[in-house]
Amino acid sequence: MRAPRLVVLAALAALLAACSGQSSDVTVNAAPPATTGTTTPPSSPSSPTTTGSAPAATAPSTPSSSAAPAPAAPLAWQTCGRFQCATLPVPLDYSDASKGTIDLALKRRPASDKSKRVGSLLVNPGGPGVPGTTLVDQATLAFSENLLNQFDIVGWDPRGTGQSSPIDCVDNLDPYFALDPIPDTPAEKQAIIDAAKQFDAACEQRSGNLLPYVSTQDSARDMDQIRAALGEDKISYFGFSYGSQLGATYATLFPTHVRAMVIDGAADPNAGYVESTKEQVIGLERGLQAMFDDCAKKTSCAFHHDGNPMAAYDALMAKLATNPIPSGESDRPAVGPGIAIYAVVSGLYVQEYWPVVTRALATAEKGDGSALLQLYDTYVERQSDGSWTNSFEDLIAINCLDDPGPKDPSFPDSYAKELEALSPHFGAWAAYSYNCIYWPVPQKPPLKLTGAGAGPIVVVGTTGDPITPIESTKAMADALEQATLVTVDANQHTGYGTNECVVQAVDAYLIALQVPPKGLECK
Repeated sequence: MRAPRLVVLAALAALLAACSGQSSDVTVNAAPPATTGTTTPPSSPSSPTTTGSAPAATAPSTPSSSAAPAPAAPLAWQTCGRFQCATLPVPLDYSDASKGTIDLALKRRPASDKSKRVGSLLVNPGGPGVPGTTLVDQATLAFSENLLNQFDIVGWDPRGTGQSSPIDCVDNLDPYFALDPIPDTPAEKQAIIDAAKQFDAACEQRSGNLLPYVSTQDSARDMDQIRAALGEDKISYFGFSYGSQLGATYATLFPTHVRAMVIDGAADPNAGYVESTKEQVIGLERGLQAMFDDCAKKTSCAFHHDGNPMAAYDALMAKLATNPIPSGESDRPAVGPGIAIYAVVSGLYVQEYWPVVTRALATAEKGDGSALLQLYDTYVERQSDGSWTNSFEDLIAINCLDDPGPKDPSFPDSYAKELEALSPHFGAWAAYSYNCIYWPVPQKPPLKLTGAGAGPIVVVGTTGDPITPIESTKAMADALEQATLVTVDANQHTGYGTNECVVQAVDAYLIALQVPPKGLECK
């Protein structure tokens, strides 16, 4: 059992997320009295799409049974360390105010230069499932000095994540994520299925009252509540990775409330589960090949193997499938292909991580899986005290609500063959995913993302992005009505901060609304 599709976390967030102390309680406040105000449109009533085809364009509508959410009250900011924190109650169900509200956790880093302040910049680091307040904590690493000077950097934990009523399913992810993800026997496949059913049942037991309400569309509506509470008629937004999907959803639902929007490392917004997973495994395969091509050129690479590290990798993975190696921790599982694949994927996000992965593989060849386990732990967010954050549980819940893919339990068998033809090393790993097949909550009616009426949106993509390949990012730019694509020449996931060219282009747009020239390439 693993995430229902490949994890799409911004590289920065994967490194810097510090989600300790998350509450697992789902707090739903009592419903407020009926009020009048601006109606936030609920989800499109179109039929769910469970194939790879793009969902049909449907206009949001307001069922007669829905009530308008109460106007957002101004935020009451309080000092929390170096920053400011607040909570914002938002409707649990935007189509039924009687179900009450939940509280969103927000954090703000005020603009350093008040005399040049432009406004608030909402930010999201990716996921889905990553708390957005962590990006405020690490703002000096994520954003340029110009943006820090002129914007209040405002992050929030999207509903179901971080301190905003996180989804909670299990206390230990090892029994699910450390399974052999590529079944060679009926028994191995049944183990994956059983684990998925067990995990899903635990999610329903612990978080069932929240599961129907954590979709990307719900979070986009939360964004507009945040905008109003900040006192902004129009909002500026910067989203990385999955944050691109969230931003495009907001721009589609609330186009007149967008001042400026940058989305970096975007997936194809309307591809559907089947096609988007194909795009992702192709990107991962390219990333793996690029890492080993680099290793083959350098005799200093720990996994050099006389210039043929890919063959050595294949041999090692075949060995781990039949003879897992000790992890170095008596209370943890042995390192098999499940742990090893997650460890390798963790290092493909940014080229600078490649030596860490190749050294871990070299250590594993000697029978020591501790380095691979450490990479796996970092990626799936196991904390030093042995606890786990909720990020992967959140991710599964959001993905299964947004687009579960085909619900036929036999689908992974045929899909694995398709994906293996595209990606020999990651295809079957991505295909044998059953969480969304057995997920207890139906899909949220889909919304075709167009950003129509939102004005210019800057889309950033990197040529060697292994997680959201450049083709996917170009598809996002093509889908949005007035998008401008900035291409960055780099082997990493997301491009902002890679070089001065992209930083200047993005900053000039966010600060002064100067749209980058068409076809800008930052080498």
